[in-house]
Amino acid sequence: MKNILLVDDEIMMLDLLAIYLSPLGYNCIKKESAKDAIKYLESHTVDLILLDIMMPEMNGWEACQTIRKNWDTPIIMLTAMSDKTDIVKGLNFGADDYVSKPFDEEELIARIEAVLRRHKTESGKISFKGLLLEQDSYQLLYNGKEISLTPKEFGMMSLFLNNQNKVFTREHLITSIWGYEVSTEDRTIDSHVRNLREKLRKSGFPADEYLLTVWGIGYKWAGTIS
Repeated sequence: MKNILLVDDEIMMLDLLAIYLSPLGYNCIKKESAKDAIKYLESHTVDLILLDIMMPEMNGWEACQTIRKNWDTPIIMLTAMSDKTDIVKGLNFGADDYVSKPFDEEELIARIEAVLRRHKTESGKISFKGLLLEQDSYQLLYNGKEISLTPKEFGMMSLFLNNQNKVFTREHLITSIWGYEVSTEDRTIDSHVRNLREKLRKSGFPADEYLLTVWGIGYKWAGTIS
């Protein structure tokens, strides 16, 4: 059973989250303040934290920074804010994802499951039809031969393989790979994807079958982990 720490100063929101998650087998621990949540983490282990932003005494951004200094537990920010700068701020402070209130139940669950999957494989290896992504050593191999990637290309490849069939907008890729450097232009993403495709092709991997352009939106990696 996965333990999820729910942090929100509104008890009704905590109860609602538990109603959504408990039937799916998640053990929900409710905390009405960030300080109580951090105190709980000092003596307990959880698999994921759902962290509200607007809270008294210590807000979600401050809590996220504090948690990141001591633990690598995945964090999803819950926010009524949809402004891009607020979202980027949370991600830059170490959050793994965000969900805007009011949220859709299915989207929330999908994001939780995606973050948990990603965290599970972050320190391991991912294989896909002859490709082997070694996240500890920052290496990508195809049929045993290394494909030389830049750090940004490797980050992009890791993001795609950890989230197969998910469509990433260019803006999402910029936020995920470049972090707070939101001035990066869309054509920079296009250039990196083009270079990544070319390197995969040269290795013999059929990049055009899997690294797909979703016209008008962004990119996705098609397929499932083998």
